Amino acid sequence: MSSRTSTYFASDFHLGIDLRLSSKEREKIIVSWLESIKMDAKAIYLVGDIFDYWFEYKSVIPKGYVRLLGKIAELADLGVEIHFFKGNHDMWVFSYFQDELGVIVHDHELNVYIEDKQFFIAHGDGLGKGDSGYKFVKGIFRSTIAQKLFSLIPPRIGLYVMSSISSLSRHKEVAQLSDINRLVDYAEKLSKSQDFDYFICGHQHNPDLTILSNGVTQYCNLGDWMTHFTYAEWDGSALRIKKYETAVD
Repeated sequence: MSSRTSTYFASDFHLGIDLRLSSKEREKIIVSWLESIKMDAKAIYLVGDIFDYWFEYKSVIPKGYVRLLGKIAELADLGVEIHFFKGNHDMWVFSYFQDELGVIVHDHELNVYIEDKQFFIAHGDGLGKGDSGYKFVKGIFRSTIAQKLFSLIPPRIGLYVMSSISSLSRHKEVAQLSDINRLVDYAEKLSKSQDFDYFICGHQHNPDLTILSNGVTQYCNLGDWMTHFTYAEWDGSALRIKKYETAVD
């Protein structure tokens, strides 16, 4: 029998920006966490905004992150199933992660059975009511035309532009963090039309595990690795939010 019994979920690393801890310091903590779970992890879901900005050209990717990328490749080589969801900060991930790292990349939300439980997994941006302006911009950024046009910009300029756009987006998100009920409301509405056991998301940086009004479905916001250093573990019988204990307080 395999010793790999747990499925892990994490989001919102936002690597590429320096906060109380630098991006490199946080990256080392994340890699340490991945090392700590590599023997019992059968799948890891990275649920968006792993990078604060990302655009991969045909032969160029953003500088840095070698520790994280190397660890992801190592885990994939060991047989751990790695899933990467595009967030609003790293929606321009294309083929690099799949081709070079062996990662399964998801453009949209995912309904999946893990053992006998059904999970709805999404980063969370653009879900629910409101934020029509962002939804319009997201549609443009996700378009093939916009991606091809942006790829014509020299990488040095293009990556600087992406960094600037991500900074503006992050400030807007911080201003909206008080609206923590939007995704819960969306999960409540969805649970009335679809059967699922767990709703997993990130985006709002607010770790939370709540039973919805149907008394069965659990809503889980994964928090972040900027201030909370939280993740969720499904061990086959229960879902729990945990904090990586070696993270700096």
